[in-house]
Amino acid sequence: MTPPQRQRRLPSPELVEPVAKPEGAGGGKRPPERLYVVAGPDGERADLDLVTLIVARADPPPSATPEQTAMLRLTTAPLSVAELSAYLNLPFSVVTVLITEMLTAGLVQARAPIVRQALPDRSLLEAVMHGLQRL
Repeated sequence: MTPPQRQRRLPSPELVEPVAKPEGAGGGKRPPERLYVVAGPDGERADLDLVTLIVARADPPPSATPEQTAMLRLTTAPLSVAELSAYLNLPFSVVTVLITEMLTAGLVQARAPIVRQALPDRSLLEAVMHGLQRL
């Protein structure tokens, strides 16, 4: 015995938003820039990790691109490269190229993340355990 077949319901026409058609050259919206335009022709990259912290060292200069200006404003407090990539909605590779350009210009500083000790000292844990048992 086969299960009954369900009919697919179509949404009512008033709830469906019309799909915007691309406008001609005189349209109001311009197409997004390609990533190689944002990243520049060189495409050189510093050795950065996703968790490398970036801190701004200077205010954005007038010659900075909009992406670099946004990055400098975001990094007044330390932010990781992954967070910058998410906030700017740019791929990691493009963000690393932008950061490399700003590192060579002296606009930002890259810091290694703070690494915590993998395992706490055993004698400390035993002292805490004995102290808790005495309570």
